[in-house]
Amino acid sequence: MNKINKIKGFFDLFPPESTAYVFMEETAREVFSRYAYTEVRIPILEHTELFARSIGKETDVVQKEMYTFEDRKGRSLTLRPEATAGVIRAYIESPEAGSGGVNRFFTTGPMFRYERPQKGRTRQFHQLNVELLGEHSAFADGEILLMLWSYLQKLGLKELNMQLNSLGCTSCRPDFDAKLKNFLAMSEQENLCVDCQRRARSNPMRVLDCKVKGCAAVASSAPRILDSLCRNCRDHFDTVLAVLDMTDIRYELNPYLVRGLDYYQRTTFEVISTDIGAQSAVAGGGRYDGLIRDLGGPDIPGIGFACGMERLALLLRSIQERPLDFYLAVLHEEAMDTAMFMAQRLRDKGFEGEMGFQIKSLKSQLRLANRKKVKTCLLLGRDELEKGQIQVKDMSTGVQRAVSQDDVEQALGLNLKTKAESFVQH
Repeated sequence: MNKINKIKGFFDLFPPESTAYVFMEETAREVFSRYAYTEVRIPILEHTELFARSIGKETDVVQKEMYTFEDRKGRSLTLRPEATAGVIRAYIESPEAGSGGVNRFFTTGPMFRYERPQKGRTRQFHQLNVELLGEHSAFADGEILLMLWSYLQKLGLKELNMQLNSLGCTSCRPDFDAKLKNFLAMSEQENLCVDCQRRARSNPMRVLDCKVKGCAAVASSAPRILDSLCRNCRDHFDTVLAVLDMTDIRYELNPYLVRGLDYYQRTTFEVISTDIGAQSAVAGGGRYDGLIRDLGGPDIPGIGFACGMERLALLLRSIQERPLDFYLAVLHEEAMDTAMFMAQRLRDKGFEGEMGFQIKSLKSQLRLANRKKVKTCLLLGRDELEKGQIQVKDMSTGVQRAVSQDDVEQALGLNLKTKAESFVQH
């Protein structure tokens, strides 16, 4: 019988790769909680209309990349290509939507887009998403940028650069859209891809996001939206930049940064790494003040960001598995019951370890313990059983000593390192 292979663009994660994802998630919970964010869980599957209305029908995500199908009742459903729309939908359906307060959420999990797989880009990918709902202030934009930067620094990432732009608001965007549409109409249409020839008339800002070489060349000469901002948007953006200027965050203005989703306005941003090739954006986001209203909720503002975990994992080169605290080698059948009880007692005390269920030679069990990179090997044979002892072997020094079975916890030591300290060696 032929084996069943994984789907193209989908990947299995085993240690040490999976260890990196655990580290990213645990670090996110640690950092984001300092800013009063709480974790939410949302469905992987949503009604297709949610993404068409939020992301934008003219975007590549909606037109080309979504996994969409009909269920048995003929309803169009889509595997989520991003998390913000789902969080907003969940928020609107929750009691929080009518409270009038500020809400801070984060979530993590898999997303799905039918793209050409390459380094740092897969068809099932994982994101960390943050959403701040109900706050207009530009200082909220500044704080969320500081939190993102703090998170990336906590991961140990250094060679990063933040790119920023403002996309204006409903007051000043129409004027810019008219200027951009006029510019594109006067450009050589044959230099634009077929999609952008259509977008130039229906949604001109999408041309600025196109990665096709000819379209990018045209976009590089296009009008700058920063030159068309109204006074309120200009003041808002200046405040965001002033917050960053008080820190050591490296940033630059990118007047053509629009990102691939239609719901952004005012502040938009990406964090770029030069160490992972063409797919250089490891995080990005922006403000989406009209999105909650457009999806049927209250007219309140929002801002958020997402981190691409596959791309971050490429930068976490020194991630390692946390070594086990002990390996309990059973050297005689009669010692198995005692060993089982002892291993459970150690785990109940907070130690992490494994015991062998097969009676093998001392040499082979020590070789196995070395392969597992354990700190301490505990040896329990017939002699130790009769004396109420256990042999404690330090695997780094080779020093071995007999201790009472009642003292095994003390022998192992109670000063366990935190997982974060063990995960990354800088």
